[in-house]
Amino acid sequence: MNGDKKYYLAIDIGASNGRHILGWIENGKLLYEEIHRFPNEMVKKNGSLCWDMKALFEEILNGMKQCADLGKIPASVGIDTWGVDFVLLDKNGDVLGDTVAYRDNRTDKMDKAAFRLMPKAELYKRTGIPAHIFNTIFQLMALKERSSLLEKAQTMLLVPDYLHYLLSGVAKVEYTNATTTGLINAANKTWDNEVINTCGFPQSIFGEIVPPGTQLGDLLPEVQSRVGYNTKVILPATHDTGSAVMAIPSVEDHTLYISSGTWSLMGVERFVPDCTLESLNCGFTNEGGYNYRYRYLKNIMGLWMIQSVKKELEDKYSYGKLCNLAEQESIPSLVDCNEYRFFAPDNMIRELQKACKESGQPIPQTPGEIAAVIYNSLALCYQKTVEQLEQMTGISYPAIHIVGGGASAGYLNQLTAKYTGKKVYAGPTEATAIGNLLAQLIEDGAFADLQAARACVQASFEIEQFT
Repeated sequence: MNGDKKYYLAIDIGASNGRHILGWIENGKLLYEEIHRFPNEMVKKNGSLCWDMKALFEEILNGMKQCADLGKIPASVGIDTWGVDFVLLDKNGDVLGDTVAYRDNRTDKMDKAAFRLMPKAELYKRTGIPAHIFNTIFQLMALKERSSLLEKAQTMLLVPDYLHYLLSGVAKVEYTNATTTGLINAANKTWDNEVINTCGFPQSIFGEIVPPGTQLGDLLPEVQSRVGYNTKVILPATHDTGSAVMAIPSVEDHTLYISSGTWSLMGVERFVPDCTLESLNCGFTNEGGYNYRYRYLKNIMGLWMIQSVKKELEDKYSYGKLCNLAEQESIPSLVDCNEYRFFAPDNMIRELQKACKESGQPIPQTPGEIAAVIYNSLALCYQKTVEQLEQMTGISYPAIHIVGGGASAGYLNQLTAKYTGKKVYAGPTEATAIGNLLAQLIEDGAFADLQAARACVQASFEIEQFT
């Protein structure tokens, strides 16, 4: 195919943008090129924060067509996105309602409504997922209490499942993303019917769960006509963190990582879940990983805070410039990045300043001071999380592997090494797309297993070290 090169297409869609990454193996190394990039953001619709799914799919097709224009037809394609958000389909396969985003406030107090039906500790014991207010379980509680959409629904598909359905016509639920719903039994790795029934959700909408690497089939004829070719649709780890963790350039069994992007997901891979009360109290989640590993991690607010600040400063400063400005400041103020006040404030800068004022600390004023408070606060949060992880696993980790967009934030990486006392290895930055490609390559037989795929990542990309 395409001469002596066999291409694979990873479509990686995050909360702020999406990209089409074309990858191939050459001289034993994984190479890639970005062929299409597009913006993505939540939009206000009918009073709620929503995703524009029609626009997203249009961009997916536009990027896929680029492959034909370049004469580089992929052997397969796979899509990864964020977790928890979903689309409801009626009996005709048509979309019901809007695709409301996880940062919408419709889930306010829905955790308390769920806990009246099943206590928080029992939910965690069964699912291994902490009660984050944005989880699918609480979004469904909001729908059940405030609309009739669930009564009309035939199928619930998480966002990447729905996009794969539009490509292939096949509706399946991919495991790694399904675990973010708070409705999967951690031990059995399938829908927890007791949780679903107790919450009063229609059991019929929850479809078959399949693992990453599952082949859905060909593109639909109308999609083939639009993009100019046919290819196989193969599910990656459709949760972006699941894909990013696949691309960690380490073949060790015990690797501490941060998948750094809008969220900072800090954790380790485990082969059994920890659904104990102690684990719950520490805030750890047991999300599904490739080959049924568990991503034992903590959700940290991450670069969302600096992304918001950059936007509020009208994009006058690049991320690199904000890092440079922060490095020149010595403001000692620190905040708890995981406080709910920073989840979706009307103005991140004002909220940060207010938090510092309330705690009697110097109030950051300049862009450099604001960025310094955020970066130092993130590094402090990483330090505390490392201590908890080592306590929970009984393992002392010598290093932290940072992958994803945040791996390019040199100042934050240096702070992470300083606060944690660990060596920090940073890269690759496009870990999510690379992990997406790895799942397709393993399914196609290019790699024997995940360890071989990670060894290739280690050999293919420059990894920066901080001490």
